Amino acid sequence: MIVKTIGSAVQGVEAISIVIEVDVSPKGTQFHIVGLPDSAVKESEQRIESAITNIGFRFPRFRTVVNMAPANIRKAGSAYDLPIALGLLAASEQIDSTALSQFTIMGELSLDGTVQPIRGALPIAIQARKEGFRGLIVPASNAREAAMVNNLEVYGVTHLREVIDFLLAPSTLQPVYVDTRTEFANAHHQFDVDFNDVKGQYTIKRALEVAAAGGHNALLIGPPGAGKTMLARRLSTILPPLSLHEALETTKIHSVAGKLPADTSLVTQRPFRAPHHTISHTALIGGGSIPQPGEISLAHNGILFLDELPEFSRQALEVMRQPLEERRVSIARAKLSVDFPASFTLLASMNPCPCGFFNHPVKACTCLPGSVQRYLNRVSGPLMDRIDLHIEVTPVPVESLLDHTYGESSKDIRERVITAREIQTARFNGYKGIYCNAQMNSQLLRKVCRLNSEGEDLLKNAMQKLKLSARAYDRILKVSRTAADLEGSEHIKTEHLAEAIHCRSLDRQDWWDK
Repeated sequence: MIVKTIGSAVQGVEAISIVIEVDVSPKGTQFHIVGLPDSAVKESEQRIESAITNIGFRFPRFRTVVNMAPANIRKAGSAYDLPIALGLLAASEQIDSTALSQFTIMGELSLDGTVQPIRGALPIAIQARKEGFRGLIVPASNAREAAMVNNLEVYGVTHLREVIDFLLAPSTLQPVYVDTRTEFANAHHQFDVDFNDVKGQYTIKRALEVAAAGGHNALLIGPPGAGKTMLARRLSTILPPLSLHEALETTKIHSVAGKLPADTSLVTQRPFRAPHHTISHTALIGGGSIPQPGEISLAHNGILFLDELPEFSRQALEVMRQPLEERRVSIARAKLSVDFPASFTLLASMNPCPCGFFNHPVKACTCLPGSVQRYLNRVSGPLMDRIDLHIEVTPVPVESLLDHTYGESSKDIRERVITAREIQTARFNGYKGIYCNAQMNSQLLRKVCRLNSEGEDLLKNAMQKLKLSARAYDRILKVSRTAADLEGSEHIKTEHLAEAIHCRSLDRQDWWDK
C-alpha cells in the first residue's frame, strides 16, 4: 500500500514542499530511502523503529521504500522522522491515512517517540499556507514561531502518540494561535546600555547619530581604552525600531540558522552581531555543503560589529565587499544556488597602529617606521571605500570621567533618528530597494544632494587642501544629506558639509602627518 505524507525542505530562507511516498510490500524485507537523502535522513530508520515499537505499534518487516520527491533536491537533517513514521504506520494499515494529505508535518523523533525541535519552522509555515494546506504539525517548541503565519492551523506536538491520536480524533489537539500584530506591538524595546552612560565623546556620539539616521557604515579608530567598543554597543539603542515586515524577515533568517531562542517566536529588536576576529570567511558570509546563513545575514536589518578590524583575515574582509553593495549574498554550489538577505550596517573599530598609540595626545607610539602604514593596509582600499564615516576616537579627559551628570539618553537621540528616517522614506518612495541615504546610487545622488555655490567652493577647497581622495566625494555628499535631514533642512548647508568632511579621518593627509 502506498501512502503520501508532506514534509518540507529549507533552501536559503525559503521552503519547498517535499512529498514523502511510503510503499510497504510483502515482497521482501529490505528498507530503502531514496530521493537524495543525506546520512541523517538514512539513519532515521533506527530512530523511527524504536519510536514506533516503544509506543506499542508494529514496525513493518516487509519490503519498504520511502521516496522523497522531488528527487533532485537534497534532503538533509532529522526533521523528516515524523512524516516518515506516520507514513509507515499508514502504509502498514495501523492508522488511517485520510487526514495525512491535509497537513505539512515535520519533527525529529527520539527513541521513545518524543518529538524534538527543528529549524526553519517559520518559512515552512509560510510555504504550507502558500500551497493551501489545512494546517502544519510541528514540535511544540516551534509552534508559536510557526503560528506567526496567519490563516494556517498550527498544531504543536510533543510525542508521536499525540499525532496519532490527533489524526484519529482531531478534537484532541487545539491549534496554537498567535496575534502577530499584537505580539509585535507588545514587544518591549529595552536595552541594558544607554548613551547617557557615556562620559564626554560628544562629537563621537553625534557621528554615530548620523550613522544611525542615514544607515551609514562607520569605522571607529583610536587608542585602547578610548571607548570604541562601548560606543559601538550603544549604536543599536538609537536605531529605528523594526517594522513588522522586517521583524518577520529577520526571524525567518534566525529560524533557518537555528539561532532563534527557545522562548522567542518573533525577533523584535534589531540584531547586533559581533563575531570574533578569528572567524572564517565561510562563517562570516555563509555557506557549507548545504548553505546556511552567515554572520552578515544574521545581522540583516541590524548591525555587524567587527572589533579590531585589521585582525580579521584578508579573505574574510574581502568577501564582504559585494554584499555591502548589493545587500544580499549569493552562494552557489554544484547543484543549487541560494540567496540570503544581508542588508546590515557595518560598524568596525580598530587601533591606529600595532601598539595602539599612534596620534595619541599623551603616550608616544613605539611602532617601527612603516609599521603603521602596513597595519592600516590590512584593510583594503575597496573595503574602506564602502565605509562612509571614519571617526577618530580620542581618550576621555579625567574631568569628564569624574563628572556625575548624565548625558543625552538613547531615547532622545532615537527620536531624532526616527524623524530623519521618515524624511528619507518619503524621499525615496517609489525607488525600489532604497530606504535610506546610504543606499543612494549616483543618479539619486546628483538629484538629492545638490549644493549651492558656497557649498561647492567648500567641498572643492576641502578636496584640495586636505588632499581627500576622490572616493570620499560621494560619501561626503551622502553624509551631509543625512546631517541636513537630522536638522530638518531641505537643503545641504555648509555646516552639514563641514561635518561630513570632518568624518573622513583616514582620507585626510593631515591625520597622517600629526
